[in-house]
Amino acid sequence: MAISDRSKSTAPSPQRAWYSDSIAGFLRAEPSAIFAQLANNRDFDLLSTQKEAWQQQIAVMHQALAGVDGLICFEFTVPRMGRRIDVVVVIGSVVFALEFKVGESELNKTALYQVWDYALDLKNFHAASHEAAIVPILIATELNDRSPANLEVAPDHVYSPLFISLGRLRETIKHCLREIPHNTPLHHAAWLAASYRPTPTIIEAARSLYAQHSVEAIARYDAGAKNLANTSRRVEELIDEARAQKRKSICFVTGVPGAGKTLVGLNIATQRRDEGDQTHAVFLSGNGPLVAVLREALSRDEVERNKARGIKVRKSEVRKRVESFIQNVHHFRDEALRDPTAPHEHVVIFDEAQRAWNRQQTSNFMSRKKGQPNFDQSEPEFLIRYMDRHQDWALIVCLVGGGQEINTGEAGISEWLSAVREKFPDWHLYISNNLHDSEYAASDVLSVWDQNPRAHFEPELHLSVSMRSFRAENVSAFVKALLDVDRNSARSLFEQIRERFPIIVTRDLEDAKSWIRKRARGTERFGIVASSKAMRLKPHAIDIRVSIDPVHWFLNERHDTRSSYYLEDAATEFQVQGLEVDWACVTWDADLRANPSGWGYHDFRGDRWTNVKKAENQSYLKNAYRVLLTRARQGMVIFVPPGDHADPTREPSVYDATYDYLRSLGIPEIVSK
Repeated sequence: MAISDRSKSTAPSPQRAWYSDSIAGFLRAEPSAIFAQLANNRDFDLLSTQKEAWQQQIAVMHQALAGVDGLICFEFTVPRMGRRIDVVVVIGSVVFALEFKVGESELNKTALYQVWDYALDLKNFHAASHEAAIVPILIATELNDRSPANLEVAPDHVYSPLFISLGRLRETIKHCLREIPHNTPLHHAAWLAASYRPTPTIIEAARSLYAQHSVEAIARYDAGAKNLANTSRRVEELIDEARAQKRKSICFVTGVPGAGKTLVGLNIATQRRDEGDQTHAVFLSGNGPLVAVLREALSRDEVERNKARGIKVRKSEVRKRVESFIQNVHHFRDEALRDPTAPHEHVVIFDEAQRAWNRQQTSNFMSRKKGQPNFDQSEPEFLIRYMDRHQDWALIVCLVGGGQEINTGEAGISEWLSAVREKFPDWHLYISNNLHDSEYAASDVLSVWDQNPRAHFEPELHLSVSMRSFRAENVSAFVKALLDVDRNSARSLFEQIRERFPIIVTRDLEDAKSWIRKRARGTERFGIVASSKAMRLKPHAIDIRVSIDPVHWFLNERHDTRSSYYLEDAATEFQVQGLEVDWACVTWDADLRANPSGWGYHDFRGDRWTNVKKAENQSYLKNAYRVLLTRARQGMVIFVPPGDHADPTREPSVYDATYDYLRSLGIPEIVSK
């Protein structure tokens, strides 16, 4: 089927594709000239296997596209994934993403998920592909004759991958063009030049940054979103200013859950990871699971990248390099106890700085674990004092989340501000304007800094839009309204997000699992999460006392029973904070239960639920659910158990109240058959 050629020729664009042209131009070109352009634009050593693959792909595409008008691209870059699609063909309003598996004769599910991921990436993040029909095709070059299966399409017009043999490509393309409804043809030059706005997971972002991509290449740029790159650049400027002016400074970067605070920190750490440079930075976190997952992900990725280049490298060697700039804050603190000199780094980034310990918690720990019986400093004060050992300059970057303190003794950001005011009057402060917001609980302490010439309030240090949910930016606001029992706001916000970010509630865990499995495509990750106080989910085979390994849960593949995909092990707020999945099954136990006055807070002790009366512990429990409800990027199902009249620890009325509250906000339910 021929479509009018809307773009006679498109200049090569190494940034988007290593070779691109109209199909007419491609068919006229000599294969050797096409190969030469691909070879010239490559960013790796050209092995014989790659030469043969390109030559075969060029020949196949010449045969498959004879008489067809459109656009063709070879090695189309997918920034979020750090990969390239073998071939992209645009014909009319249809985009074909083709992945060739040279030498393969059987279906490889990993390859199938890969080409599906390419299609989803184009749909979600490539501006000109949002409304297009996208067809992923996996081609095994040694497969015996195989025609395409029936076309299956999702509501977003992304088709399920087609698995075909090499000789069936032309037939497959024609079949798709006959069956897929025609819309306004895509303009080739505009499609190729369209902006790419990925919103990576923190793991994907870390991998991309470590592979020397800039934050600009992986960050989203919606008109309504804060420019992540601007915040990163401002922090970079503060580093250079501190060094040039021999100044000691601390800056506070704020943001809604999932806005990219950690991404800002990782960007700085990776860009300044050279230990020989005076501005070498280290990324510090007290979040053990986050540190472990990031270290393992970067180590695995670097090993695989070297393997693809034919370079053998020990994982232990790679891991050592990674550990030099991603560290556990407690190890950094322990080094300060051991060595009285200044740290090697002049720049340190504290992730989730609001979770640093107060004086009492730090003193107790130092007395019990470190043999320091008279220790009288909070963790923020001690860490600032450690950096203050530098005689010339230092910069501390505090990445601050609101309403995310989930552990006993977490001081909140006010402890940092008080420590500077009382102990380090010569330090300069660069403060996000939004640190005044109530969710950061720092207003009283901040008021004393308003007229201080050493305090600088800057709007560039706040990230206001969640990047975790690229489908719906109001998810964080909806969760806040839900937990604040602000029914009107929650209903209104849910109406805004429900089409792009599906949320559903159920009383049947198997229905919840089925709902997630049906919606996840490609390698989209899904998993079960639960409060660490959810002690009465055991009848549903969810025992939060069984500790999971976050590395396996977040990084391992579908076939691994330890991975989140298996929907067997539930991760708690401590294991998922700072990380994310595409689809979440949030299990809601009786620890936090709706009642006419708002919420009831409970802890399970022995054989019964007890009331949580301390305001601080109530806040931790509510924040645990805030973390759980903001882990998903694409949608979630909330499972509220039905309870059991025969079990006094699972009284149905307790669960019914929470379920009814969620339903009252407009959240639809799954009705069991």
